[in-house]
Amino acid sequence: MESIQVRATPGHYECRSGVLQELPRLLKEGQFQKVFVISGHQSWEAAQGYFPDLTAFHVAYSTYSGECSDTEIARQSELANIHGSDLILGVGGGKVLDVAKAVGNEVNKDVALVPTLASTCAATTPLSVKYSDEGEFITYTIFPRSTYLVLVEPEILVQAPIAYLKAGIGDTLAKWYEARALIEELPSTPIPVKLAYEVARSCRDVLVADGEKAVKDQQNGRLSDAFIRVIETNLLSGGMVGGLGDRYGRIAAAHSIHNGLTHVSEAHSFLHGEKVAYGILVQLVLEGEWEEVRGLFAYYKEIGLPLSLESIGIEPTNVESIGQVIAEYATRDGESIHFPSGHVTKNDVVEAILGLEALQVTLS
Repeated sequence: MESIQVRATPGHYECRSGVLQELPRLLKEGQFQKVFVISGHQSWEAAQGYFPDLTAFHVAYSTYSGECSDTEIARQSELANIHGSDLILGVGGGKVLDVAKAVGNEVNKDVALVPTLASTCAATTPLSVKYSDEGEFITYTIFPRSTYLVLVEPEILVQAPIAYLKAGIGDTLAKWYEARALIEELPSTPIPVKLAYEVARSCRDVLVADGEKAVKDQQNGRLSDAFIRVIETNLLSGGMVGGLGDRYGRIAAAHSIHNGLTHVSEAHSFLHGEKVAYGILVQLVLEGEWEEVRGLFAYYKEIGLPLSLESIGIEPTNVESIGQVIAEYATRDGESIHFPSGHVTKNDVVEAILGLEALQVTLS
């Protein structure tokens, strides 16, 4: 077995109401003076009211383009260098945070992150997922060091659009199914990988126990214990699975199906976690876990996650042809769908998609 590199958590992580008021103190403790803030328009609009006075520091603000692409990373890196930045501060959803991490790696500076959505584990993972400028998945890059600082203000997250929490539940649920597929076949399991397995299991347990309540509480604007448990599972526990398990805790077939879906124009408006959630179902069919699929159908209906290609914008009459497109990209050489047990063919994926569609019809 190859060596396991553990980068389990950010250097400093904190989640509580009012936590951003600690930012000036934390910047001083880290001896940072020139802060380069990368955010989106909506992200900054959501977060700025919670930020403290930063006039004691030299702060420059930049709005990102909407994609974590090589073009955008290069543009933001140039601006960060012009500012003479000693800290990159990302404020936003997963793609903004991935841009900030990639810029930090490019200019060799520490990174601080403030998530405005609980839709992925981007805030706590030492990697960035890269897309083309048009939003098609290209690759992901793992960085040699963890993020310096992550501050989670739950008041921001409870006011975010509910679709992002649901998508985060889908993305984080995949941590269990993908880690299980990767880890359970190992002849021996190193301690960090065992820990990753247990954290992945806890992701599933918390989401199954509290997911529906967290969604309802957010819809009612209620900052409940269930909501806090779910957002921290999405943001922190989800990131720890890969941080502890390295390649054995990151991605398998569910994310490959997501990657294939990024090449389908009808699915472009759907969120990362929604596509991953559908990918979980396809992965389970590939594994022959039909009872597990049936069990997840009820949960998906409670949360509002996609059960079929039609539920992510694809007409039933196009399922077979679109399935071919998804399978083409999902089974390319190097895709994570091949990691657990060897080679998965394009035809395997198409049959799984069609089988899932047939089951959905019989159960609806």
